[in-house]
Amino acid sequence: MLNEFKDKTAVITGAGSGFGLEVARIAAARGMRLALLDVQQDALDRARAELEAAGAQVLAQRVDVSSAEAMEALAQAVFARFGAPHFVFNNAGVGAGGLVWENTVKDWEWVLGVNLWGVIHGVRLFTPMMLAAAQADPAWRGHIVNTASMAGLLAPPNMGIYNVSKHAVVSLSETLYQDLRLVTDQIGASVLCPYFVPTGIHQSERNRPQDMPADKPTQSQLIGQAMIGKAVGSGKVTAVDVANKVFAALEADHFYIFSHPHALGNVKTRLDDIVGQRNPTDPFAERPEVGARLKAALRAG
Repeated sequence: MLNEFKDKTAVITGAGSGFGLEVARIAAARGMRLALLDVQQDALDRARAELEAAGAQVLAQRVDVSSAEAMEALAQAVFARFGAPHFVFNNAGVGAGGLVWENTVKDWEWVLGVNLWGVIHGVRLFTPMMLAAAQADPAWRGHIVNTASMAGLLAPPNMGIYNVSKHAVVSLSETLYQDLRLVTDQIGASVLCPYFVPTGIHQSERNRPQDMPADKPTQSQLIGQAMIGKAVGSGKVTAVDVANKVFAALEADHFYIFSHPHALGNVKTRLDDIVGQRNPTDPFAERPEVGARLKAALRAG
């Protein structure tokens, strides 16, 4: 478990806003050195200024986490400045919706590039550094947290591209946990599965790369954006709450981190469907009026 933070190093992707920024604030308050990554330069600049003013040592770089070359250069810069990180928060993410067959190749490349490949790069580049540090010092401790989603444990309709990326992150994280347990007791792993929390992820299109232009949104994509925006905007659990849960998981060496534990009832239903070899349960069974409105809107188009 990682329960001493002063003078330790944290690498945080998506650090300019949402969970990343709130985790960075807690890390700074606990005396950690910070490597902050974000694709949005103005948000990154604001985060760096705030955290340096709070007394933290900060390395801030604008990085597209989907780029192997950019992440490799970043990892080298982190190691040169701070050495092996003790805490890696692979958190950068984008949202996208619509009927699964309507997503373009560029949609898939963008969402999987950030949500999945960003985590892959963080794991493949920083884990070896952390293992080497642990091998050199029996007292060294580290932890990796990957941000997935409750959409990584469920399959809500009209957001398949996002579901696919987050299911992959859950699988990667569970496997990382097991693989680490084979080789070391000094490095832990967790997966963060938030539900609807106000973070700005529903405005992800603002950071879509120019070489991955979006087609004119389909009716299902417009509906998906509106539904996600409404759900995220009405969330009562805050990004601060979630960031505190992340640090509690580090200190307890706890793997699954949930913002809304009550949503696990839906996960149990899905697993019961699988074990019982039943067709998937209607996701709107408890709120049939929502399902009826979605069907009506999609069929009207």
